[in-house]
This record gives sequence, C-alpha cells and structure tokens, in this order.
Amino acid sequence: MSEELPLKPAPAAKPAKAPAVEDLPFAEFTSQHLLPSLEQAFQRLGVVSDLQLHLDLEATPIRLSGVWAGGQRQFAVLFAAANINAQKAFTYADAGRSPSTVEPFLVDERKITLDLLVFGIIQRLNAQKWLVRN
Repeated sequence: MSEELPLKPAPAAKPAKAPAVEDLPFAEFTSQHLLPSLEQAFQRLGVVSDLQLHLDLEATPIRLSGVWAGGQRQFAVLFAAANINAQKAFTYADAGRSPSTVEPFLVDERKITLDLLVFGIIQRLNAQKWLVRN
C-alpha cells in the first residue's frame, strides 16, 4: 500500500507591488506627491494661509519654492539634478528680500523619502521660528 501525499496547489503569484513614490520620475514625484504633501503639512500646522508653492523644473538647479505672508517670507529647496537623492540646498528670505544664504540640505541622508523631504522642510522653517513659536 502506497500512500499518496496530497499535492499542494502552487502558491498564487503575488501581485506586482506598485513602485514606491520615490522611484517615480522626478517630475512626477515632485508635482504629484511632494507638492501636495507639503501643502498638507502646512495646512495641518494652520499658521500659513496664503502659501504658494512653485516647482521650476527648467531652472538649473531645479527649484522648489514657497512664498507666503504676502511675499514677505520665502524659501526654496534647490536640487542639483532631477533626482531626489541628488545634492540639495536650502535658501530662505524674510521681509521680501533676496536670499542671502545657501545651506546644504539633508546631506547626511542616504535614502531620501517623501516624508523625510517634507519633514526636513518643515523643520528647517521651524528653525527660523516662522511656523511655530517656542
């Protein structure tokens, strides 16, 4: 008497995972994910009512900028290349002046994520005490 072992059905193929938003092309990532996430972060804080975000993919370096308070406060994140892991810089200006400093931005991070970019921008503006007072 030979006993037959029941055959197990082959496991179903796992559906292909959608790529992470950070793996999308830079233009798509910034316009469809980064800008809306940044707007939501500002809305959650509830201290900026007239924020205007702009993305200039044609500029060198690529420039993501934000302006509020009637143009009195502005910041920009500069990307050296169309890649979220490329070198980045941060500038800011108050009282409608031109930015006077350019600072390295998120230079110690190996892998940049959407949440990290949004967090870094908000933290940098908090360091200026522009969003939340101590």
